[in-house]
Amino acid sequence: MFQLSELENDALIEIFNIGVGHAAASMSAIVNEAVRMSVPSISFIPRAEAARLLGASDTGPERICGVSQHYTGAFETEAILMFPEDKSLEIVRLMVGESVPLKELTEMEQEAMCEIGNIMLNSCVGTLANIFQRELQGSLPQYHVGTSDEILSATAAGSQADTVVLMLHIDFVLEKHQIHGYVAFVLAISALHDLKDQINLYIARAMGQG
Repeated sequence: MFQLSELENDALIEIFNIGVGHAAASMSAIVNEAVRMSVPSISFIPRAEAARLLGASDTGPERICGVSQHYTGAFETEAILMFPEDKSLEIVRLMVGESVPLKELTEMEQEAMCEIGNIMLNSCVGTLANIFQRELQGSLPQYHVGTSDEILSATAAGSQADTVVLMLHIDFVLEKHQIHGYVAFVLAISALHDLKDQINLYIARAMGQG
């Protein structure tokens, strides 16, 4: 399985923590509440294993709410923000306030989750692009609800046999809520090596060698 060295892994966590820091500031403005986000861990795992990890539940496969965007440029990837489905309305409620009736809330859910996904994914990917000094262009966000396997398979990259998932475990801590989410980057093997090359160029620049 594809692996990074300890130095490469630490550099990537540092980069993503900068990205989710930007996302947290944007989210704070939307929900009118202090938001802290961190990336405590990242892992590279096969797509099937990622689906099992995300869908693990005592009562069978858990339904996930996801927003995906396809990115091309320095490397090609499908980025997906995912929450347990039962948390998605809670997040939308934070965005629109307590006074909106549940029926209207469910009608707003797809649009609101796409907005959150756009903020989160572009913060993470935009930070990668800035730090790698390369361009990454993203598509419009797409909304998905289903099992983690269905959502990962629904992406163009996810249906390919040689894909690996870069999993970011993200902790969202709001003043009154604690919500755990994931950002998954689905990458073909060639894109993984492109990512590794970019990380090493960044490390070289940081150490004054680039």
